Amino acid sequence: MLPPVMPLMSPRSTSPRVIVLMGVSGCGKSTTGRLLARALDWPFRDADTFHPEANIRKMSQGVPLDDEDRMPWLAAVAAWIDGHRSEGTCGVVSCSALKRRYRGLLIGPRADVGLVFLHGSFALISDRLSRRRGHFMPPELLRSQFVALEKPGHEESALCIPVRLPPKRVVERIVTAFNLPTVRRVPAADA
Repeated sequence: MLPPVMPLMSPRSTSPRVIVLMGVSGCGKSTTGRLLARALDWPFRDADTFHPEANIRKMSQGVPLDDEDRMPWLAAVAAWIDGHRSEGTCGVVSCSALKRRYRGLLIGPRADVGLVFLHGSFALISDRLSRRRGHFMPPELLRSQFVALEKPGHEESALCIPVRLPPKRVVERIVTAFNLPTVRRVPAADA
């Protein structure tokens, strides 16, 4: 008999200090992150900005990253999260975090870090990516992300939100679920 799975996160007694928005490329992590951060008056950081140049080159050429490529990137994102936690400040970060072990590095036992899984069908997200311009992640890599995706299990205490909703509604659901005090009305995505 296998031992029980230990939860990645402890049950929260308060609202999270840092929120990690996860999901495949094109699911709306950056849009949601910017809107959420604006409504909360928290800083936002897109995890893409933590990628070393070698990772960006590789993805730009249509080559999926492997775990070895991802480890320094994930360590940098985790350091950003821990920096906010140690300074007593809040923040929002978007990160694909496709595998449980990646989320374990980013969130682990940190009870003050909330996880939001933005999910949608391959067809919906593929359509979004086909219309996106100026991003280093080519739409052809989307299938590899869906293959690599390990959806959060119950033990991860993730808030799961379908991305077929308008971004404003996605943000409102996050604010409500985590009982977060907004300082601004949740803006529309194009505001």
